[in-house]
This record gives sequence, C-alpha cells and structure tokens, in this order.
Amino acid sequence: MARLRRKACIALFLFTLFVFGTMMGLRTLKPSDGFSDLAPGVELLPMIGGKMDRRSVSRDASASPGQARPAGSNTKAAMSNSGPEGTIFYDVHIFYYTWYGNPHLDGKYIHWDHILVPHWDPKIASSYPRGRHMPPEDIGSSFYPELNPYSSRDPDVLESHMEQIGASAAGVLVLSWYPPGLADDNGEPAEDLVPAVLDAAYRHNLKVAFHIQPYRGRNDQSVHDNIKYIIDRYGDHGAFYKFTSSTGKGLPLFYIYDSYLTPPESWSEFLTPTGSHSVRGSAYDSIFIALIVEERHKHDILAGGFDGMYTFFASNGFSFGSSHQNWKAIKAFCDGNNLLFIPSVGPGYIDTSIRPWNNHNTRNRVNGRYYETALQAALNVRPEMVTITSFNEWHEGTQIERAVPKKTVTRVYLDYQPHGPDHYLELTRRWAEQFNKEKEQWLM
Repeated sequence: MARLRRKACIALFLFTLFVFGTMMGLRTLKPSDGFSDLAPGVELLPMIGGKMDRRSVSRDASASPGQARPAGSNTKAAMSNSGPEGTIFYDVHIFYYTWYGNPHLDGKYIHWDHILVPHWDPKIASSYPRGRHMPPEDIGSSFYPELNPYSSRDPDVLESHMEQIGASAAGVLVLSWYPPGLADDNGEPAEDLVPAVLDAAYRHNLKVAFHIQPYRGRNDQSVHDNIKYIIDRYGDHGAFYKFTSSTGKGLPLFYIYDSYLTPPESWSEFLTPTGSHSVRGSAYDSIFIALIVEERHKHDILAGGFDGMYTFFASNGFSFGSSHQNWKAIKAFCDGNNLLFIPSVGPGYIDTSIRPWNNHNTRNRVNGRYYETALQAALNVRPEMVTITSFNEWHEGTQIERAVPKKTVTRVYLDYQPHGPDHYLELTRRWAEQFNKEKEQWLM
C-alpha cells in the first residue's frame, strides 16, 4: 500500500508540473502583431465622458518631407519605425538644444562660455567665483563632448546628433524653441535652424516636437500665436510630430516649459472650448503638455485646460514632480482626469560648472545605475510615453550625447568611464526596448 501511495503521489506531482508548465507557456505567447505597431491603448477606453481619451494615441510616422499624411489615414500608425541605426520608438521623447556656437561658424563661442550664475543671496554669492568660461579648454559643463565645443549650425554635428539619437532608439526629439529673434539670456536666436533640424531628423526617420521656452512677455495669447506660427510653417513637414487619436485625428504635441508662470485662468482662455481665443476644434488644436513642479500645479494644469503633464528635471527629489516616489500618485491623478502623464528621466545631474553653489542637487551617475533606477521608476507607473532629460543639455550634466575624458591644466572633466562614449545611448536603447516590451504585456 505504501508503494502504491508513493506512485500515486509521484503521478500527481508530475501531472501538476505538466499543467503548471503548460499554463506558463501559454502566458508567454504573444500576438503575431507586435505592440509597437499599435497605439498604446487604442482599443481601451477610447472615449471618457464624451471627451477624446488623450491617453489613447498613436503616431502616423510615414509622411515624406513637406508632405504630411492626411489625419486618420492609418489609425494603427506605428509607434515604432526602422531607422538607419535600428528600431526607434515614437513613445520615447528626448529634449534637444540648438543653442551652441563656436567661432568657426558663429564668430564666437555661444553657451560653451556660459557665465557662472551668482546665487540670489548676496552673502552666499560672495563665497563663490564669478565670471565666465573660456572655451575650448574651459567650457560651461562638467563633461566634455566628443564633438568638442561644437556649433549647432554645423551640418556634420546635426547629422551626428541624429545618428546618436537614432542609436538610442528615441524616436522624437523635443526641440527647445524660442520665437524668431528671441533667445535665452546666454544665447542667440536660433529659430532659423528649425528647417535644418527637421530635414536631418527626417533622414533618420526621427520626429520633432517643440518645447516652448519662457521668454519675456510670454502669455496665453503669445503662445497661441507661437502655435499658429509653428504649425503654419512646419506642420506639413514629414518630420513634424503628430499624435493620431483613436478617432483618427492627427494632433501636434507641444511641451510648455515653466507653464506655471502663467495662471490657469489665462491658459483656460486658450485651452478650453469656451475660452475667449480657444484653440480647441480649430486647425491649430493640439496636445499641450504642462510642467509639474509643485504638487498644486496638477490642479492648475487641469483647470488650465492642458492635456497632460511632464516632470522634466533629472534630479530625483529636486521638486515634487521630479521625485520618483510621487509618480504613482501623479499618474493616478492624470488617469482620473483623462490627462497624459509623461515622466522625465535622466542619467544624472550636475550643474556646478555654471551654478557653483548648487552642489546639493548633484546626482551622481554611478556608471549608469542612477539612470536605470529612474527608468525603472518610470516604467513602474506604466506611462504612455517617457521623456529623456536630455540629449545635450551639457550645462546641467544631463546629456546622453557622447562624452570623452578630458584633462587640462586647470580642469579634469567627468566622463563615462569605465564605459565608452556610447554608454548612455546604449542604456537608453535597452530601456526603450524594455519599455515597449512591457507595454505589450500591460495590454495583454
């Protein structure tokens, strides 16, 4: 009897093991159509309370230069595409800057010679050096670019940048933008560079969205004018980034930096259907993404009529919005109010080359572990898109662009060793692929 019971137990165990193995095998099966050929959530909750679900969007990625495809011509437009450097993903956006110059093309260094910004408290400011950097040996960055202190107007630099972005698998570069004739306090106007950026991006199957920067006199009306200008001028270019909603309508997407500087009551005049100069339902209707810095901003963003929020800063803990521990709550708020939540992740943060008093906000890269921690935090909240801060914001040390070791008489620059110059491009690709693989599982 004992032997019979033993045989029965073994048979039961083997049967159970077989059933378990079969179930696990079935779980890992995937549909033949990859998720990256579909918009995230296209078939899930396409409408919420009669409003378009702005979380259910895709990208029509197959237009040619100067000729956009008709909105809705492919409602299953690809969220990925094949570029010269491999597969790229249009749900991974990366912030990009064209404010750099050098004597060869611009007659002088621009931005590489950044000033040492004084602290606002005179007592603290007196303890730190003043002046400006002296390129090419001394630049306004803690890292040194492989391309040296370049000009954003150099066609070879643009081509290299698009190649690097393609290698990272990010599909959309988010171009820092000022209106014609305007620039940041340390730069020169660069709006005339937009056509070259669009053309270079197109050659690599990349798309371009716009990051509207704060400028003197910016308000809801001036941003309305900016949107009209950008869409009229660039909206038909094949590299101009648009969402395609589940209803088939293509919509441009704009990030509005420091959006909190304008009160929600003013934004609502522009961004709600009943506003005095509403863009909604017009030829210039778009998806507008506001910056969340403080917790209260999420309510202002909703009241202002925005379509979503992003966090931008690469320093975990610097602000409410940039703190990874708050992303779950922000995502829940956005889901409950039909808003996009787009977390921003970065490889590290160090701006002491231009703000020598700001060491407490430095975030060491730890050979890429800081970046991977941030990327995992973003994936944990299951966002529709992720933004990377940044491709080439060298002043704040958030760049993933290739950097090289550099030592001068007065300075020793940080670098990516023991890894090579491509380390953060490779990490970005690995995580972009993981992001899209996980999104496929979320919808299974």
